[in-house]
Amino acid sequence: MQQQQNPIDLAVLVGSVREGRFGPVVAEWLLGRLAGRDEFKVEVIDLAEFTLPATLDGSGDAADFAARIDRAAAFVIVTPEYNHGYPGGLKTAIDTARVEWFAKPVAFVSYGGTAGGLRSVEQLKPVFAELNAVAVRHTVSFHWAEDQFDERGTLREPERANRAADELLKQLSWWANALRAAREERTFGG
Repeated sequence: MQQQQNPIDLAVLVGSVREGRFGPVVAEWLLGRLAGRDEFKVEVIDLAEFTLPATLDGSGDAADFAARIDRAAAFVIVTPEYNHGYPGGLKTAIDTARVEWFAKPVAFVSYGGTAGGLRSVEQLKPVFAELNAVAVRHTVSFHWAEDQFDERGTLREPERANRAADELLKQLSWWANALRAAREERTFGG
């Protein structure tokens, strides 16, 4: 049996900044699934709390955002699907950092209407590949998300989503440990 390593610094990134967004509800559900999992040390990065990118006068939160991405060893992106794609604010945030994403795993929890945000995930995977990040195969998606949660943010029928989240987190943990060991052995030269 493998010895338990240090916890993985996991950033849960809430990818929508729209007024009235549903992302915080989905993120809270995910945080509930992460509670008690010793392999992760979780930080929430809510894009609504940042002004990105930095403006020409140097104001904005780009340096702080990039530093938080750099500290993380793995990511779960909580993303909606807007107009068959992912939010513009999320693209801006991803592009605000570069080398900070290198050789780290990224998982996705998506939500939306008919497609449950899966079209946004499919578009995000090649973006992260270009950043030398590894997208894990399993995702969690919520089709007609607002109908799946009650007014308190509790998932009405949690069994399938909980199983999917457990599989996603298992894969994310494996990739995070493998890539952390690789980064410790040799600097990534992307």
